[in-house]
Amino acid sequence: MAWKNPWYDPHLEHHTPEGFKNPEPELRQKGDLKKWQKERKASGLPLPPEEGYPAFISRWCQPVDLTGSEDAVWWLGHAAIMLRLAGQYTLIDPALSPRVSPVSFYGPQRKTPAPLQIADLPSLSYVVISHSHYDHLDRPTIKQILRRFPQVEFIVPLGLAPWFKRMGARRVTQLDWWQTVQLDSITFQAVPARHWTMRTLWDRNRSLWCGWVIKQAKLNFWFSGDSGYSDSLLAIPERLGPFNLLALPVGAYAPKWFMQGQHMDPSQSVHLHQAAGCPLTIPVHWGVFELADESLDEPPWVLDQALRDAGLASAFFYPWKIGQRYLLKNLIQDLS
Repeated sequence: MAWKNPWYDPHLEHHTPEGFKNPEPELRQKGDLKKWQKERKASGLPLPPEEGYPAFISRWCQPVDLTGSEDAVWWLGHAAIMLRLAGQYTLIDPALSPRVSPVSFYGPQRKTPAPLQIADLPSLSYVVISHSHYDHLDRPTIKQILRRFPQVEFIVPLGLAPWFKRMGARRVTQLDWWQTVQLDSITFQAVPARHWTMRTLWDRNRSLWCGWVIKQAKLNFWFSGDSGYSDSLLAIPERLGPFNLLALPVGAYAPKWFMQGQHMDPSQSVHLHQAAGCPLTIPVHWGVFELADESLDEPPWVLDQALRDAGLASAFFYPWKIGQRYLLKNLIQDLS
Protein backbone atom coordinates (compact mmCIF):
# COMPACT_ATOMS: atom_id res chain seq x y z
CA MET A 1 0.00 0.00 0.00
CA ALA A 2 1.42 3.40 -1.02
CA TRP A 3 2.38 5.82 1.76
CA LYS A 4 -0.02 8.73 2.20
CA ASN A 5 0.84 12.01 3.87
CA PRO A 6 -1.09 12.03 7.17
CA TRP A 7 -0.61 15.82 7.50
CA TYR A 8 -1.79 16.62 3.97
CA ASP A 9 -3.69 19.91 3.66
CA PRO A 10 -4.96 20.50 0.09
CA HIS A 11 -5.14 24.24 0.77
CA LEU A 12 -1.35 24.51 1.24
CA GLU A 13 0.79 24.78 -1.88
CA HIS A 14 3.78 22.97 -0.36
CA HIS A 15 1.71 19.90 0.64
CA THR A 16 1.05 16.87 -1.57
CA PRO A 17 -0.84 13.65 -0.82
CA GLU A 18 2.53 11.86 -0.94
CA GLY A 19 4.54 14.36 1.16
CA PHE A 20 5.81 17.89 0.60
CA LYS A 21 7.22 20.00 -2.23
CA ASN A 22 8.67 23.40 -3.01
CA PRO A 23 6.30 25.93 -4.55
CA GLU A 24 9.14 26.79 -6.96
CA PRO A 25 9.83 24.68 -10.06
CA GLU A 26 12.21 21.73 -9.71
CA LEU A 27 15.49 22.64 -11.44
CA ARG A 28 17.19 19.26 -11.44
CA GLN A 29 16.53 16.81 -14.22
CA LYS A 30 16.74 13.04 -14.23
CA GLY A 31 20.37 12.01 -14.59
CA ASP A 32 21.81 15.27 -13.23
CA LEU A 33 23.18 13.62 -10.09
CA LYS A 34 25.21 11.06 -12.04
CA LYS A 35 26.34 13.79 -14.45
CA TRP A 36 27.61 15.93 -11.56
CA GLN A 37 29.31 13.01 -9.83
CA LYS A 38 31.09 12.08 -13.06
CA GLU A 39 32.24 15.66 -13.71
CA ARG A 40 33.39 16.05 -10.10
CA LYS A 41 35.46 12.89 -10.18
CA ALA A 42 37.01 13.74 -13.55
CA SER A 43 38.05 17.20 -12.31
CA GLY A 44 39.35 15.96 -8.96
CA LEU A 45 37.01 18.21 -7.01
CA PRO A 46 36.80 19.50 -4.41
CA LEU A 47 40.36 20.72 -4.07
CA PRO A 48 41.89 21.02 -0.59
CA PRO A 49 42.23 24.48 0.98
CA GLU A 50 44.97 26.50 -0.70
CA GLU A 51 47.30 26.26 2.31
CA GLY A 52 46.22 22.73 3.32
CA TYR A 53 43.87 21.40 5.98
CA PRO A 54 46.10 21.98 9.04
CA ALA A 55 46.53 25.67 8.18
CA PHE A 56 42.79 26.00 7.49
CA ILE A 57 42.00 24.48 10.90
CA SER A 58 44.52 26.74 12.61
CA ARG A 59 42.97 29.82 11.01
CA TRP A 60 39.27 29.01 11.25
CA CYS A 61 38.75 26.86 14.38
CA GLN A 62 38.75 27.58 18.10
CA PRO A 63 37.35 25.85 21.21
CA VAL A 64 33.94 26.94 22.48
CA ASP A 65 34.03 29.30 25.46
CA LEU A 66 31.13 28.51 27.80
CA THR A 67 32.21 30.80 30.62
CA GLY A 68 29.83 33.35 32.05
CA SER A 69 26.04 33.40 31.99
CA GLU A 70 25.28 36.20 29.55
CA ASP A 71 23.03 35.61 26.54
CA ALA A 72 25.18 34.54 23.60
CA VAL A 73 25.28 32.84 20.22
CA TRP A 74 27.96 30.43 18.99
CA TRP A 75 28.68 29.08 15.53
CA LEU A 76 29.65 25.40 15.88
CA GLY A 77 30.59 24.83 12.23
CA HIS A 78 28.56 23.93 9.15
CA ALA A 79 24.92 24.84 10.02
CA ALA A 80 25.16 24.18 13.78
CA ILE A 81 24.31 27.12 16.03
CA MET A 82 24.05 27.34 19.82
CA LEU A 83 22.12 29.95 21.78
CA ARG A 84 22.18 30.77 25.48
CA LEU A 85 19.08 32.77 26.36
CA ALA A 86 18.13 33.53 29.97
CA GLY A 87 20.41 30.70 31.06
CA GLN A 88 18.80 28.15 28.74
CA TYR A 89 20.80 26.48 25.97
CA THR A 90 19.37 25.78 22.51
CA LEU A 91 21.14 23.79 19.78
CA ILE A 92 20.19 24.22 16.13
CA ASP A 93 21.06 21.47 13.61
CA PRO A 94 23.82 19.96 15.79
CA ALA A 95 25.92 17.67 13.58
CA LEU A 96 29.03 16.93 15.67
CA SER A 97 29.98 13.45 14.45
CA PRO A 98 33.09 12.45 12.44
CA ARG A 99 30.82 11.70 9.46
CA VAL A 100 27.33 12.72 8.37
CA SER A 101 26.05 9.54 6.78
CA PRO A 102 23.73 6.60 7.41
CA VAL A 103 26.86 4.52 8.13
CA SER A 104 29.97 5.28 10.20
CA PHE A 105 32.54 4.08 7.65
CA TYR A 106 31.49 5.94 4.48
CA GLY A 107 30.11 9.33 3.53
CA PRO A 108 31.02 12.99 4.06
CA GLN A 109 33.76 13.26 6.67
CA ARG A 110 34.56 16.20 8.95
CA LYS A 111 37.58 18.15 7.77
CA THR A 112 37.60 20.40 10.85
CA PRO A 113 37.16 19.27 14.47
CA ALA A 114 33.91 19.70 16.32
CA PRO A 115 34.41 22.63 18.72
CA LEU A 116 32.00 21.24 21.30
CA GLN A 117 30.95 17.87 22.71
CA ILE A 118 27.52 17.26 24.22
CA ALA A 119 29.28 16.27 27.45
CA ASP A 120 30.65 19.84 27.67
CA LEU A 121 27.19 21.37 28.06
CA PRO A 122 26.00 22.24 31.57
CA SER A 123 22.37 22.00 30.45
CA LEU A 124 20.26 21.82 27.32
CA SER A 125 16.62 22.88 27.02
CA TYR A 126 15.85 22.83 23.27
CA VAL A 127 17.08 21.27 20.04
CA VAL A 128 15.82 22.80 16.79
CA ILE A 129 16.10 20.88 13.49
CA SER A 130 15.62 22.33 10.00
CA HIS A 131 15.27 19.08 8.02
CA SER A 132 16.21 15.42 7.87
CA HIS A 133 19.46 15.43 5.84
CA TYR A 134 22.36 13.82 7.68
CA ASP A 135 24.45 17.00 7.90
CA HIS A 136 21.60 18.67 9.81
CA LEU A 137 19.92 15.74 11.60
CA ASP A 138 22.82 13.67 12.93
CA ARG A 139 21.65 10.49 14.65
CA PRO A 140 24.77 9.91 16.81
CA THR A 141 24.60 13.48 18.13
CA ILE A 142 20.87 13.13 18.87
CA LYS A 143 21.55 9.86 20.74
CA GLN A 144 24.18 11.59 22.87
CA ILE A 145 21.76 14.42 23.62
CA LEU A 146 19.02 12.01 24.69
CA ARG A 147 21.36 10.08 26.97
CA ARG A 148 22.59 13.24 28.72
CA PHE A 149 19.42 15.36 28.56
CA PRO A 150 16.40 13.01 28.30
CA GLN A 151 13.94 15.83 29.08
CA VAL A 152 15.13 18.06 26.22
CA GLU A 153 12.43 19.50 23.93
CA PHE A 154 12.87 18.94 20.19
CA ILE A 155 11.29 21.47 17.81
CA VAL A 156 11.16 20.02 14.30
CA PRO A 157 9.44 20.40 10.91
CA LEU A 158 6.18 18.63 10.16
CA GLY A 159 6.68 14.89 9.69
CA LEU A 160 9.84 14.46 11.78
CA ALA A 161 8.20 13.79 15.16
CA PRO A 162 7.81 10.03 14.49
CA TRP A 163 11.59 9.71 13.89
CA PHE A 164 12.37 11.38 17.21
CA LYS A 165 9.80 9.28 19.05
CA ARG A 166 11.48 6.15 17.68
CA MET A 167 14.76 7.49 19.03
CA GLY A 168 13.23 7.71 22.48
CA ALA A 169 12.52 11.45 22.64
CA ARG A 170 9.83 12.27 25.18
CA ARG A 171 9.10 15.85 24.17
CA VAL A 172 8.72 16.73 20.49
CA THR A 173 6.89 19.63 18.85
CA GLN A 174 6.52 19.58 15.06
CA LEU A 175 5.41 22.61 13.07
CA ASP A 176 4.36 23.49 9.54
CA TRP A 177 5.52 26.67 7.79
CA TRP A 178 4.40 29.81 9.66
CA GLN A 179 3.27 27.87 12.73
CA THR A 180 4.54 28.98 16.14
CA VAL A 181 5.15 27.53 19.58
CA GLN A 182 6.16 29.41 22.72
CA LEU A 183 8.20 27.51 25.31
CA ASP A 184 9.04 29.42 28.47
CA SER A 185 10.18 32.86 27.27
CA ILE A 186 11.23 31.73 23.76
CA THR A 187 9.07 31.72 20.62
CA PHE A 188 9.94 29.34 17.79
CA GLN A 189 8.33 29.82 14.38
CA ALA A 190 8.85 27.59 11.35
CA VAL A 191 9.30 29.53 8.11
CA PRO A 192 9.61 28.48 4.46
CA ALA A 193 12.81 27.27 2.82
CA ARG A 194 13.57 25.93 -0.66
CA HIS A 195 15.00 22.46 -0.19
CA TRP A 196 14.03 18.78 0.13
CA THR A 197 14.39 15.84 2.54
CA MET A 198 15.53 12.24 2.41
CA ARG A 199 17.18 9.75 4.82
CA THR A 200 16.46 6.49 3.02
CA LEU A 201 15.57 5.38 -0.49
CA TRP A 202 11.92 5.27 0.52
CA ASP A 203 11.18 8.52 2.38
CA ARG A 204 11.98 11.34 -0.04
CA ASN A 205 10.05 14.50 0.94
CA ARG A 206 7.91 12.66 3.49
CA SER A 207 8.95 15.20 6.11
CA LEU A 208 9.09 18.96 5.67
CA TRP A 209 12.10 21.33 5.56
CA CYS A 210 12.11 24.83 7.03
CA GLY A 211 13.96 27.76 8.50
CA TRP A 212 13.29 29.10 11.98
CA VAL A 213 12.61 32.45 13.55
CA ILE A 214 13.51 32.51 17.24
CA LYS A 215 12.42 35.38 19.47
CA GLN A 216 13.25 36.09 23.08
CA ALA A 217 13.24 39.50 24.76
CA LYS A 218 15.13 41.79 22.33
CA LEU A 219 16.42 38.99 20.11
CA ASN A 220 14.76 38.37 16.74
CA PHE A 221 16.79 35.69 14.94
CA TRP A 222 16.17 34.17 11.51
CA PHE A 223 17.99 30.91 10.86
CA SER A 224 17.32 30.18 7.19
CA GLY A 225 18.14 26.48 7.31
CA ASP A 226 19.30 24.78 4.14
CA SER A 227 17.74 26.67 1.26
CA GLY A 228 18.13 27.66 -2.32
CA TYR A 229 17.29 31.24 -3.13
CA SER A 230 13.72 32.23 -3.95
CA ASP A 231 12.01 35.61 -4.03
CA SER A 232 9.35 34.02 -1.84
CA LEU A 233 11.85 34.08 1.05
CA LEU A 234 11.53 37.87 1.09
CA ALA A 235 8.14 37.38 2.76
CA ILE A 236 9.94 36.27 5.93
CA PRO A 237 11.58 39.62 6.77
CA GLU A 238 8.48 41.42 5.50
CA ARG A 239 6.21 39.48 7.90
CA LEU A 240 8.48 38.81 10.85
CA GLY A 241 11.23 41.45 10.76
CA PRO A 242 13.05 43.54 11.63
CA PHE A 243 15.67 40.98 12.58
CA ASN A 244 18.80 41.77 14.54
CA LEU A 245 20.46 38.38 13.90
CA LEU A 246 20.52 36.15 10.81
CA ALA A 247 22.23 32.89 9.87
CA LEU A 248 22.45 32.46 6.09
CA PRO A 249 24.20 29.71 4.08
CA VAL A 250 27.21 30.57 1.94
CA GLY A 251 28.53 27.12 1.01
CA ALA A 252 27.77 23.98 -1.04
CA TYR A 253 26.82 26.09 -4.07
CA ALA A 254 29.11 24.71 -6.80
CA PRO A 255 28.38 23.85 -9.52
CA LYS A 256 25.52 26.30 -9.68
CA TRP A 257 23.67 24.40 -12.44
CA PHE A 258 23.27 21.48 -10.02
CA MET A 259 23.05 23.16 -6.60
CA GLN A 260 21.04 26.34 -7.17
CA GLY A 261 17.64 24.81 -6.46
CA GLN A 262 18.67 23.76 -2.96
CA HIS A 263 21.65 25.91 -1.84
CA MET A 264 22.26 29.66 -2.05
CA ASP A 265 25.55 31.08 -3.20
CA PRO A 266 27.13 33.99 -1.28
CA SER A 267 25.74 36.66 -3.61
CA GLN A 268 22.19 35.40 -3.01
CA SER A 269 22.76 35.36 0.74
CA VAL A 270 24.03 38.93 0.52
CA HIS A 271 20.79 39.87 -1.25
CA LEU A 272 18.74 38.38 1.62
CA HIS A 273 21.02 40.05 4.18
CA GLN A 274 20.34 43.37 2.47
CA ALA A 275 16.60 42.73 2.17
CA ALA A 276 16.49 42.01 5.90
CA GLY A 277 18.07 45.38 6.71
CA CYS A 278 21.71 44.27 7.08
CA PRO A 279 21.59 42.90 10.64
CA LEU A 280 24.45 40.89 12.13
CA THR A 281 24.59 37.81 9.89
CA ILE A 282 26.43 34.55 10.54
CA PRO A 283 27.60 32.80 7.34
CA VAL A 284 26.83 29.10 7.81
CA HIS A 285 26.92 25.85 5.83
CA TRP A 286 30.65 25.95 5.11
CA GLY A 287 33.99 25.08 6.68
CA VAL A 288 33.36 21.47 7.79
CA PHE A 289 32.08 19.06 5.13
CA GLU A 290 33.02 18.96 1.44
CA LEU A 291 29.51 18.58 0.05
CA ALA A 292 29.97 20.40 -3.26
CA ASP A 293 32.72 21.39 -5.70
CA GLU A 294 34.09 24.50 -3.99
CA SER A 295 37.02 24.13 -1.58
CA LEU A 296 36.53 24.72 2.14
CA ASP A 297 38.33 28.07 1.98
CA GLU A 298 36.44 29.47 -1.03
CA PRO A 299 33.21 30.77 0.61
CA PRO A 300 34.89 33.49 2.74
CA TRP A 301 36.51 35.26 -0.20
CA VAL A 302 33.49 34.76 -2.46
CA LEU A 303 31.33 36.30 0.28
CA ASP A 304 33.73 39.24 0.57
CA GLN A 305 33.53 39.82 -3.17
CA ALA A 306 29.73 39.58 -3.14
CA LEU A 307 29.55 42.25 -0.44
CA ARG A 308 31.88 44.49 -2.44
CA ASP A 309 29.76 43.99 -5.56
CA ALA A 310 26.66 45.00 -3.57
CA GLY A 311 28.41 48.07 -2.18
CA LEU A 312 28.06 46.81 1.39
CA ALA A 313 30.49 46.85 4.28
CA SER A 314 31.50 43.52 5.80
CA ALA A 315 31.10 44.77 9.39
CA PHE A 316 27.84 42.85 9.88
CA PHE A 317 28.32 39.90 7.51
CA TYR A 318 31.72 38.31 7.91
CA PRO A 319 33.02 34.75 8.38
CA TRP A 320 33.17 33.55 11.98
CA LYS A 321 35.63 31.04 13.32
CA ILE A 322 34.15 27.63 14.12
CA GLY A 323 33.45 27.81 17.86
CA GLN A 324 33.28 31.63 17.94
CA ARG A 325 30.96 33.32 20.45
CA TYR A 326 29.12 36.62 20.24
CA LEU A 327 27.51 38.19 23.32
CA LEU A 328 23.98 39.26 22.46
CA LYS A 329 24.15 42.36 24.67
CA ASN A 330 26.37 43.78 21.92
CA LEU A 331 23.68 43.46 19.22
CA ILE A 332 21.94 46.76 19.90
CA GLN A 333 25.22 48.58 20.40
CA ASP A 334 26.90 47.17 17.29
CA LEU A 335 23.91 47.76 15.01
CA SER A 336 23.26 51.33 16.18
